[in-house]
Amino acid sequence: MTTASTLAPPARPVVRSRRSSPWWVAGIGGVVAFSGSGSASLNGDELATISAASRSLPGLWELARHIDGHFLPYYLFMQLWAKAGTAELWLRLPSALAIGVAVWFLVDLGRRLHGTWAGVTAGLLFAALPSVSYYGAFARSYAPAAAAVVFSFWALHRAMRAQQQATQAEQQAERAPWVVYASAVALVCCTHLFAVLVLPAQLVAAVALLPRRTVLLRWAPAVAVGCLPALVLGLVGYGERHAISWIPQRGPEVLLKFPKMAAGSTEVGVVLFVVALAGVVLLRNRAWAGTLLGWLVLPPVLLLAVSHLVTPVYVDRYLFVAAPALALLAGIAVASLSRGGVVACCGLVVVAVAVGVPQQVEVREANGRFEDFPWAVRKVEARPGDAIVFGQSSVRAGFDYYRDGSMPDDVLRLGAAPEAEGFGFPERDDVAAALADRERVWVVWRGVKSAGQKLPRVKAVREAGYEQTGSWHSAETPGLTVALFARK
Repeated sequence: MTTASTLAPPARPVVRSRRSSPWWVAGIGGVVAFSGSGSASLNGDELATISAASRSLPGLWELARHIDGHFLPYYLFMQLWAKAGTAELWLRLPSALAIGVAVWFLVDLGRRLHGTWAGVTAGLLFAALPSVSYYGAFARSYAPAAAAVVFSFWALHRAMRAQQQATQAEQQAERAPWVVYASAVALVCCTHLFAVLVLPAQLVAAVALLPRRTVLLRWAPAVAVGCLPALVLGLVGYGERHAISWIPQRGPEVLLKFPKMAAGSTEVGVVLFVVALAGVVLLRNRAWAGTLLGWLVLPPVLLLAVSHLVTPVYVDRYLFVAAPALALLAGIAVASLSRGGVVACCGLVVVAVAVGVPQQVEVREANGRFEDFPWAVRKVEARPGDAIVFGQSSVRAGFDYYRDGSMPDDVLRLGAAPEAEGFGFPERDDVAAALADRERVWVVWRGVKSAGQKLPRVKAVREAGYEQTGSWHSAETPGLTVALFARK
């Protein structure tokens, strides 16, 4: 029979610290994330967020019926948020706030599982990850998804503790913690479809630490109700598989890159991953050790399985939800040391910060999101009568956002509004006729210089009697290419 002691935290480690509020750690996390918001240019994904948030409700629903349906809850939120403006800082602020929330719950979860030092170290390690600086200053739902995941694990531990500490009569009436947990699961499902890949890990703690009756009457219904949004969004996403046809199939070797993806740096990722595995061994509550290990490793494994069984979906950024587990297990590991635990905690944070400096600098550069639109706009030195053609019509959104002066004539554009079914723009197809009497044409596309050879719009410009006289690339992959064509 499971008793209250089963869920009780392990005996206090030798390293002790008075219980303190994690607010200051959460503040550090939010500030670190927000610190890169105004330097890096918005990229295509973030411009898609602006496009979706700028539509009417019927327009947003029409978009969701054809593409990005699983982002619909996030787009609805951003539709309200963008009413106050679409400046870079404002658009990225929700992600920075989400990082602060994630750190708060991570610190408190670490305190509940092991002790204050474990929680504080986990929060600081998470804030120090270059991946946190990237997604915390990114106008997409990846940071909110990570916050929702941490909240769900925190809510599960809280509900299980409340269940075990209540008397039998109280257990029948104590439903509030499970309602909170169900709400947390629903939030996970609404922030990003593939965030649900962390939920199987929670089954470990539930089965190991709760009576069977409680699992059936409390945990299972809470998960079932919370997963209803995932069921709906999953069906919508399955019908939109064409929208992610660009994702290549991955092999098992891609799992070797997972530490780098989670941390945003190979060196930081490998170090923390090794320490995190030690944390699995050192955490005395074996059920929660297995749960945290599942939180860390199940998302990439399950995502790869879905890629092979259903359709290719393995994209690194979908797995950012596992990064908090990496920090939490590493924090537990160093806080478990019987001697010098405080020094070890501080030392690991310092090492993570120092080793990740190059990547921290990169994500805060103008090209930190790999599509430097302001650079591309400046490269186009227009003369009167010049025309501009976009290799992918969605690239036009970046020029609309960042243009600050005269631009070449957009000869293919048919209207100001984007397509109702996607993020491209309506264009005329008669490229040669549109370019009649134009001596010079600027062509901009997403990707390296050689990628232009495969784009229909670039081929059409060549066939219209133009030859390339110069080209420039923004130096990162995929990046942006700006090319100048002149009539032969």
